[in-house]
Amino acid sequence: MAYRETEKMRMRKAEARQRIVSCAYQCVAKSGFHSARVTTIAAMAGVATGTIYRHFESKEDLFAEIFRLATQREVDKVAEALSTQGDATVRLEAALRQFAERALRGPVMAWSLIAEPVDPKVEEERLAYRQAYAELFEKAISEGIEEGCIPEQDARQSSTCLVGAIAESLVGPLSPAQAASQAEPINDNYEPLVNSILRFCIQGLTGTRR
Repeated sequence: MAYRETEKMRMRKAEARQRIVSCAYQCVAKSGFHSARVTTIAAMAGVATGTIYRHFESKEDLFAEIFRLATQREVDKVAEALSTQGDATVRLEAALRQFAERALRGPVMAWSLIAEPVDPKVEEERLAYRQAYAELFEKAISEGIEEGCIPEQDARQSSTCLVGAIAESLVGPLSPAQAASQAEPINDNYEPLVNSILRFCIQGLTGTRR
């Protein structure tokens, strides 16, 4: 007689998988992908190390899942900001502020998502992550051109410039934010940095000072 998995067993497997994902997310948010250990994740989740490999073919597959989960949250927040009221420049400024402030509140996760050296599978997810941002910004820029609040330009090229500018200014090696402790939460000292980034980005798009 063929083995048939019961509903109760399926639920237990799903719960174990969710615990593994949740604990892996916590490890990455605390210390990045490189320092996240499968043995630590297993201990946190209350499962054997081998159990993780029954749910994920490799550590890289697990980390790619964590990357997708984390980046989708961030992309959704930017998309939410872009759907608010106001012309395109107002909405773009709100989205860029959302991006910047969330990155500064969680600097380790931001660095992990944007700049940390990672395995090829995770790097593939990073490219999709940046592409998702670029597509959101491109759409908003195109709308701004139609509205007349943004001058005629190559919306796709401008969107990639935005992604690069904000990523480098927040977590790149030249970023002023890197001088602060990665464990330090956002505070009033970050406001000038956020405002400077936004001023540069919006001025670059519109050609006017804000």
